[in-house]
Formats: sequence, structure tokens, C-alpha cells
Amino acid sequence: MFGHPPLKLSICGKMLMLAAVMALQAPTAGAQSADPRLLALSCAGCHGPEGRSPGTIPALHGQGEGAIAAALRSFRDGQRPSTVMTRIAKGYPDQEIDAVAREIAAQWK
Repeated sequence: MFGHPPLKLSICGKMLMLAAVMALQAPTAGAQSADPRLLALSCAGCHGPEGRSPGTIPALHGQGEGAIAAALRSFRDGQRPSTVMTRIAKGYPDQEIDAVAREIAAQWK
């Protein structure tokens, strides 16, 4: 009688809700040990499957580990301007930058 009607979520909405709950439950120190494969998958959202960008976003496919790590550090440290990458890279410590760069270079070649 009182309250709100039941919330109906699409599959995408349910996935976002699950991700939010998992993020809230994750310990802050866990970010130091994030799986590089999962980090690389998040890159594919913009840079395309296996880093083969379908549009104007730079392709990561075929990039070397050193170039990827250097670019991420440049974004993180504000030396390379970008609307999105600067925000994303700020959350990565050196350990994760090295791990994701190694993963992308090894798998997306």
C-alpha cells in the first residue's frame, strides 16, 4: 500500500547493480591486486576487442608494454591531456599500470 512499486531492471541494469554491490564490498587494498585480465577487458570497452579500435579512439593492438605503461603514466600524472583517460589512469598505481600494460602487450598482438 505504501512505498514504491517493484523496480524492474533490464539485464544491463542488473549487471550495473551487481558491479556496484561488488565494488562496495571490495576492500580498498584489493585494488592493489586487481587481475590484469579484468583491467584489460575494461580497456576493450573503448579501444575495441583486442585493442582494435573501430573509430577515432587509438588502437592498443600491437602496442608494446613500455609504450602502454608510459602512456598510462603520462595520463595519470597529467602530462598527456585527455578527457577520459586522465580520469581512469588516476586510479592506477605503478604496479597495476605495469600489470595491465604487460597483459595488453602479450594478449593484444
